[in-house]
Amino acid sequence: MTASTRATRGWLPVAAGVVVADQLTKQWAVDVLADRDIDLFWTLRFHLSFNTGMAFSRGQSWGPVIGVVALLVIVVLLLSLRRQPGRLTDISIGLIVGGAIGNVLDRLFRSPGWLRGGVVDFIDFQWFPIFNVADMGITIGGGLLVFASWWASRHMDPAEPDGSVSGTMSS
Repeated sequence: MTASTRATRGWLPVAAGVVVADQLTKQWAVDVLADRDIDLFWTLRFHLSFNTGMAFSRGQSWGPVIGVVALLVIVVLLLSLRRQPGRLTDISIGLIVGGAIGNVLDRLFRSPGWLRGGVVDFIDFQWFPIFNVADMGITIGGGLLVFASWWASRHMDPAEPDGSVSGTMSS
């Protein structure tokens, strides 16, 4: 199997899973939380919110710019799969790409539409910014990608001319 085929097989199902979980939970939130909150435990509750800005509700009028930047990040991440192969990298990029696509879909198709739509957020600790499944994918994927890069740099095989990674973390 070629590196590009392996990479596609690794990240694509993860990204698809994040997009599906994100969109299903957002639809649930819109249907169920429109007129009520659900208190779970301690300060955790489900509370419907629409974010037309970026993280922490900053840049409320920057929706179209944020959407375009997110699409560029997706392309860059997919191109980076060639440089750092490995199962953990594939999973990390799948989580980030899936999360980015989930939020871009909201920006594209939720009212008022075409990169101006509000991203559905509903997981609310009340002492931390409200977020969604896509945000969790991006955050967890980002942390894993940093770890995968660190791991790869510590286990680089100097004998390999292409800088391939040796050890148990790569496939």
